[in-house]
Amino acid sequence: MGVKKVKPITPGLRQASFDDFLDITKNKPEKNLVVIKKRTGGRNSQGKITVRHRGGGAKRYVRLVDFNRDKFDIPAKVAAIEYDPNRGARIALLVYADGEKRYIVAPIGLKIGEIILSSRKQIEIKRGNSMPIQYIPAGIEVYNVELDPGKGGRIARGAGNAVYVMGVEGKFAQVKMPSGEIRLVKKECLCTVGQASNPDKRLIKLGNAGRTRYLGFRPTVRGTAMNPVDHPHGGGEGNQPIGLKHPKTPWGKPALGVKTRNADKPSSRLIIQRRKNKNRK
Repeated sequence: MGVKKVKPITPGLRQASFDDFLDITKNKPEKNLVVIKKRTGGRNSQGKITVRHRGGGAKRYVRLVDFNRDKFDIPAKVAAIEYDPNRGARIALLVYADGEKRYIVAPIGLKIGEIILSSRKQIEIKRGNSMPIQYIPAGIEVYNVELDPGKGGRIARGAGNAVYVMGVEGKFAQVKMPSGEIRLVKKECLCTVGQASNPDKRLIKLGNAGRTRYLGFRPTVRGTAMNPVDHPHGGGEGNQPIGLKHPKTPWGKPALGVKTRNADKPSSRLIIQRRKNKNRK
């Protein structure tokens, strides 16, 4: 993928940049591998807004992506590289030897016509191949990593993300996450060799409010612009400081740089080194 700029004929276009989609080889998705995307507008089953700033947006289909890679020891041919509106990375359409078709998150550099494989055994360290992390040599990039064997990839699925295998010892493999966190993963967990495609996604600038609305995000109002009844930062004549020792959420809880992870979470024992957060002091 590449990032393109256009003539700055409006203030919004002056700042905006766009995806050139040159790596896309097929425009329409497979009919059997899509479902309608249900919209909630941020509301729960009672009709109450539980996630603010959601609504509208362009209509989309959900592509049924295979994160499990559980079709073992059957070679698959890459038939197409497609755009997925629900994620930053590209998806690849695989056609297996028995005729079944599936989508996977495509790695960087995957070409049409390549043959890839998923196995529980040790196979070739090749871009797009999936195998247990215990068979991956130290220093190799992998993505779509499982946290629990058989439950599908959970780690490093976003555009340009990858996990570095640092070694295998005992029942666990030590991996370095995209955030810098170092943690242990069960060595039986599947992973895919390579790096998730479309790393230039982070360079795209929306440029104006309209493109944000297309993504399904509604406007976000600053707390200081509200009344005291609506937000702890609200009130005052004109531009006032928040008047509090620490910033607060709309519900009065501390915000910005506050640890939110449960210290008693069972998986905390698997984290060797926490990620480095610049906002945390």
